[in-house]
Amino acid sequence: MALFHFGKKKEEKKTPVCACSSSDNTRVESDAPCCPEAENGICCIKVLGAGCKSCHEQYEQAQQAADAMGLSVKVEYITDMQKVMEYGVMSMPAIVVNDRVVSMGKVLKAAEVEHLLRQIQS
Repeated sequence: MALFHFGKKKEEKKTPVCACSSSDNTRVESDAPCCPEAENGICCIKVLGAGCKSCHEQYEQAQQAADAMGLSVKVEYITDMQKVMEYGVMSMPAIVVNDRVVSMGKVLKAAEVEHLLRQIQS
């Protein structure tokens, strides 16, 4: 006679995968940047949004900040709600740096984004 376990199914926690991560879509959790190609500690910048005016403005401000700092990192704009939810973001726009949410729910000016990026670099 077999014994069965009834109850809640164990939920799998999905970790967002950085665009610059390895080809097998795995990532090592650490404080280090998610890829060896990181420039000054920053390997990827993403703006999560719904495609609205505020979200698009945040994307432009993030691009301006990266350009002002001389970073060659491409700022990615993600509007796919499934991908946005994988980050646990409930308020948009949101900024993700090195696969960590650093801001959500308000549009930051380029200088404010630059300040956040400098904090991550140090």
